[in-house]
Amino acid sequence: MLSRRRFAQAVVAATAGATVVGCSAPPAATPAAAPAATGGNTSFGPLKQIDAGELSIGYAEAGPAAGPVVVLLHGWPYDIHSYVDVTPRLVAAGYRVIVPFLRGYGPTRFLSKDTFRNGQQSAIAADIVALLDALKIEKAVFGGFDWGARTAVIIAALWPERCKALVSVSGYLVTNRETNKQPLSPTAELGWWYQYYFATERGILGYTKNRHDFNKLIWKIASPKWPFDDATYDRSAACFDNPDHVAIVIHNYRWRLSLAEGDPKLDALEQKLAQGPAVSVPTITIGSDFDGPNTDGKAYRSKFSGKYEHRVLNGIGHNVPQEAPEEFAKAVIDVDRF
Repeated sequence: MLSRRRFAQAVVAATAGATVVGCSAPPAATPAAAPAATGGNTSFGPLKQIDAGELSIGYAEAGPAAGPVVVLLHGWPYDIHSYVDVTPRLVAAGYRVIVPFLRGYGPTRFLSKDTFRNGQQSAIAADIVALLDALKIEKAVFGGFDWGARTAVIIAALWPERCKALVSVSGYLVTNRETNKQPLSPTAELGWWYQYYFATERGILGYTKNRHDFNKLIWKIASPKWPFDDATYDRSAACFDNPDHVAIVIHNYRWRLSLAEGDPKLDALEQKLAQGPAVSVPTITIGSDFDGPNTDGKAYRSKFSGKYEHRVLNGIGHNVPQEAPEEFAKAVIDVDRF
């Protein structure tokens, strides 16, 4: 899910009774005005299912079949409903929108009971490339936040021929496991509590037993100004009942801490990612209150070598597409026009 420093900033601010924006550096770009409320859509309608790579992937699809394709990717602990208000805006602009459940979420299932329940970053990216192949989509505009932003950036970096343009919340989130071995300040480490928790057997048991309330707490910490109601949360929380959800989440965070091994067949991809490859496709990155001192995007500007723009959303937390659907949809449309 969240990067070490960004989540630390959010949780420390929340426990101190302050907002993250109060410790943010002045943004380099003129902040965009964030909408006061979401559009209120509650459903995508009937979902679709397709075999792709190791998975049978559940996904929502909307818009004209011949329209330019946009793929929208969610993170943890969220689901496709993060885009329930973004999608109609893109459909109105003529796009065909694909919103898949990642491995371990909703109706997405492994095709074999024997497949390694692997949550490492390249595995999730490979899933989405396999989905493009299964749907016979050569190239798409990608948008994402959290795990979804990381996945979209990896596809743009390693498979640029499949990515027309990119919208990435919080910028360049590719995991470097060697960097992650280095300690942070005690205050920053406090924000990493949930990853340490997941590193224990108690954490596995606790997340298995309490995942509904656990993830609701993460929503509140990551988006302290977002007044979501129980119905909004519960729509997404249903996807955490996936039989592989706990295994994928635990492995994802243990892998990042070098406490679990990945799949050897993905080693070549991870070696490329460890070098921090630049993204050459047109990109808009979005910073929000959640990003704290990194809101201005300067920390990752050098990672984007193509046409680029950074936008700032004040008053918005981590779940940018659901908290600010108008601004997120506009970024997708604008970057496609780059």
